[in-house]
Amino acid sequence: MTSTLLYAPADYWLLSDAARAEICDGCGPNFLAEFIPDKLLGLDISDACDIHDYMYAMGEDENDRRVADRVFLNNMLRIINHDSKKALKPARRVMALTYYYIVRSFGAPWFWDGKNLPEEMNAPSDIFGPEFDS
Repeated sequence: MTSTLLYAPADYWLLSDAARAEICDGCGPNFLAEFIPDKLLGLDISDACDIHDYMYAMGEDENDRRVADRVFLNNMLRIINHDSKKALKPARRVMALTYYYIVRSFGAPWFWDGKNLPEEMNAPSDIFGPEFDS
């Protein structure tokens, strides 16, 4: 897979191998990675997953998360369109959409992990008043 086919922030392409290994771990969060394939019917999409990991690590708000997820889908579709035989494209596209819907539905905890430190969190009383304190 030539990286020129994929979209990623410019800084992603400048990462050292060590920095990339620290941030990116293929498809699926680290404890689920062994259960979530990096291939769609034999087609390697790990580059799309690594770019998604990087964008999640660098993202700061919900808009960044939405963009990362759209880039993930776009990159998977680019890989499929470039490297798939015509007969496999429809099934791989369905699988890519499934990966996309999974990250949109369940990816928020991984996006926000480590970004909201306890001292930065608002107590319910800060938002709704003292009657919401426990």
